[in-house]
Amino acid sequence: MGWLILMLGFLIMLAGIVGILVCVPAIRQRWVTAPLFKIYRRLLPIMSQTERDALEAGTVWWEGELFAGKPDWQTLLNYPQPRLSAEEQNFLDNEVDTLCHLADDWQTTHRHQDLSPEAWAYIKARGFLGMIIPKRYGGLEFSAYAHSQVVAKLASRSSVAAVSVMVPNSLGPAELLLHYGTEAQREYYLPRLARGEEIPAFALTSPQAGSDAASIPDVGFVCKGMWNGQEVLGMRVTWEKRYITLGPICTLLGLAFRLYDPDHLLGETEDIGITCALVPRDTPGVNIGRRHWPLNAVFQNGPNWGEDVFMPLDWIIGGPKMAGQGWRMLMECLAAGRSISLPASTTGMAKLAVRATGGYARVRSQFKTPIGKFEGIEEALTRMGGYTYMMDAARMMTAGAIDLGEKPSVVSAIVKYHVTEMGRVVVNDAMDVLGGKGICLGPNNFMARAYQQIPIGITVEGANILTRSLIIFGQGAIRCHPYVLKEMAAARNTDRDQGLLEFDRALWAHVGFAVKNMFRSLGMALTGSHFVDVPENIATETRRYYQQLTRFSAAFAFLTDVSMIVLGGGLKRREKLSARLGDILSLMYLVSATLKRYAPLMHWAIWDAMFKAQNAFEGVLANFPSRSVAWLLRRVIFPLGRPYVVPADALGAQVAQRLIAPSPTRDRLTHSMFIPKTEEDIVGAIEHALEATLAAEPLEARIRNAQKDGRIQGRNAAELLAAARVTGIIGNGEVDVLARRDALRDRVIRVDHFPQDFGREAEA
Repeated sequence: MGWLILMLGFLIMLAGIVGILVCVPAIRQRWVTAPLFKIYRRLLPIMSQTERDALEAGTVWWEGELFAGKPDWQTLLNYPQPRLSAEEQNFLDNEVDTLCHLADDWQTTHRHQDLSPEAWAYIKARGFLGMIIPKRYGGLEFSAYAHSQVVAKLASRSSVAAVSVMVPNSLGPAELLLHYGTEAQREYYLPRLARGEEIPAFALTSPQAGSDAASIPDVGFVCKGMWNGQEVLGMRVTWEKRYITLGPICTLLGLAFRLYDPDHLLGETEDIGITCALVPRDTPGVNIGRRHWPLNAVFQNGPNWGEDVFMPLDWIIGGPKMAGQGWRMLMECLAAGRSISLPASTTGMAKLAVRATGGYARVRSQFKTPIGKFEGIEEALTRMGGYTYMMDAARMMTAGAIDLGEKPSVVSAIVKYHVTEMGRVVVNDAMDVLGGKGICLGPNNFMARAYQQIPIGITVEGANILTRSLIIFGQGAIRCHPYVLKEMAAARNTDRDQGLLEFDRALWAHVGFAVKNMFRSLGMALTGSHFVDVPENIATETRRYYQQLTRFSAAFAFLTDVSMIVLGGGLKRREKLSARLGDILSLMYLVSATLKRYAPLMHWAIWDAMFKAQNAFEGVLANFPSRSVAWLLRRVIFPLGRPYVVPADALGAQVAQRLIAPSPTRDRLTHSMFIPKTEEDIVGAIEHALEATLAAEPLEARIRNAQKDGRIQGRNAAELLAAARVTGIIGNGEVDVLARRDALRDRVIRVDHFPQDFGREAEA
C-alpha cells in the first residue's frame, strides 16, 4: 500500500498546483501559457488543405461522449431505434426477395460471371439504383437504415447483387449531386440515374495513389476549347484509374483529379485543388478498360483512363464555383457511405454463415453426435453468434445516426474496420465447421464464395491496416477530443493576442479535464466502478456493463491526454500505440451499440469486447516509451489488477446452442436475411433438414435405448430400424419421419463434382 499512499500524495500536490494556476489567470497566462503557446505554435505542423478537409469532414456523434470520459448514457438510450416505413418494408419483403431469387450465387459467379440480364433489368426497373434519390427526381428516397437493410439482405444471397446495388447508392455521382450539384445537373442526371438509364461509377483510385488518395497524380488544366461548335472555358484532363466498381459498364463516370489554372483564367490561384466532375462514357478520349477479377467476385470492376480529354467547366459537380472542393466533398460523403455499405454487406454475409452453418452443425453427425455439440465446434459457433450480433448492432445504430443527420467520420471508420474484421472471423469459423464441404465449389456450397471474397471488404474504402493504424485514433484524437481542436485553432489564429487568450482558455480547460479524468479513473478502479451513476431505465443485468464502460471511458480519456503530452506529434508515427488506442475507442463504441440493442447474445459479445479493450490498454502500457510514466498510468488505470477475463465457456455454450436449433434468438440474429423456401436450394434444404433432424432425434433416442436394453439387435442402422418397427418401438409414421430426415441430411452434406473440364464444353 506504500505506493498507493505516495501516489495519492503526488496527485493531491499536483491538483493543488493546478488549482493555483487556474485561480490566478494573470500569473498563469504570463509565466505558463505564453511560453507554452510559443512552443506549441512552433511545433504544430503545417496542415495542407486536403488534410484540413479530411480532419474537419463529417460530424462528431456518440464517439465524442466516449472520448470525453463521462458518457451520458441517457443520450444513447434516447437515440431512436431505426424503423422501416411501410413502403420500405414492402420493398424489402417483395422486390428484394424477387431479386434474391434472380441472383442465384452459383449461376451468377460460374455461368454468367455477372448478374443475369434478367436481374439487371429488374434492378433498373424497380428503382434499386435510386434508393437514395428523392422522389421528386424519380427515386425511392429511402432512409439510410432501409438502404442498409436492402444491402444486408442481398448480401445474404449474393455479393454481386449487393455490390451492384450498394455502389450507386453510396459514394458516387448520385450522392455528390444531391449534396453539391447544381439544380440543372440534378434535374438532368438524377431522374436518369433513378430509372437506370445511367449506370454510375466513381473513379478515385490511381496506380500511384491508393490509400493515399489525396496525392492522386491525375491532372486537369483550365483552358479554352471547342465544344458543340463553340469556344468555351473548359479543362483538359489526363487520368489513369483502377479498381473502379461498375466501371466497365458505366455510362456516367464520376472523376476525381487535381485541377490547375496556369493561365489564371479563373483567378489568381494556380493550384486549384482536387476537383470532381461528371464525364459521360461516350466523351471523346475516354477509355473504359476491361474487367478486374477480384478473388472470383464477378461484380463489374475495372480500370479507365484518358489523355488530354477536353470537357466543359460545367461538368464539375456543382459547377465552376466548386472547382478545388472535391476532397472536402468526398470526405463528407464518405463518412455517410462508409457507414452503410460495407457494414451492411459484411453483416448480411455473416448472417448467412451463422444461420446455415448452425443448422448444418445440428444436421451433420459424427461419432453418433451432432457436430454442433462438440466443444470445439461450440467455440467456433460462439464466436460466430457473438460477433454477428455485435456487427448487426453496430450496423443498425450507425445507419440510424445517418438518418438523424449525422455524418460521423470517425464512427464510419470504426464500423468499416471492425465489422469487416469480425466478418472475416465469422466466415473463417464457418469454413472450419463445414470442413470438406466448405472447400468444394459448386451450387451445394453456400460459403466458399464468401470465403474467397471477404478480403475485398477488408481492402476497399480505406485498407483496414491503414484505418486502424492511422485513421480511427489519429482523426479521433483531434476531431472528438473536447479541447485539442480548439487549441490548434487558437495556435493558428493570425491575431496572436487573441490566439493566446483562446489557447489559455482551451489549455487550462484541457488540464482540468485531464486531472479530473485521472482522479475519476483511479476512484472507479479502486471501487470497482460500483458507485457510478447510470440511468434507471436500463435492465438490471446490464447495469455493471454501463458502469465498467464509464470507467474505461475515463481511463481512455486520461491515457489519451498523457500520450499526447508525452509523445506529442510523435504519437502519429507510433502507429502500434495509436492503433491500440483506436481499438479501445472502437470497442467502447461497439459495446455501446450492443447495449442499445439489448438481447441474450449480448453478454458473451460484451464480455469478449471488454476483455479485448482491457488488453488494448495493456498493450499501450506495456509499450509506452516512458517507463516511469507507464508505471504511473498502470497504477491509475489498473491499481487492483485487470477486471476482465475471457468469457466463460458456459456462456459461450449458451450462445452456440441457440444457433443449432430453431429459437427466437436465432431468428432475431438472422432477421431480414434471405431464406429460400425450397429444398432444392442448399440454404433452404438446411432449414428443412434442421426441422426434420429435431423431429427424428427423440425417435433415434428411443431406438438407442431399446438397443442398450437388449430389446432389439442389429448390425447397422437399417437393421436396428427394422427391428424397432417390428417390435413396435416406433410406428409406421415415425419411420417416415426418420426417412425424411435421412434424405434431407444426405442432401445437405452432399458435395458437388464435375466433368474433367468442369462443364465448360457443355456450357459452350
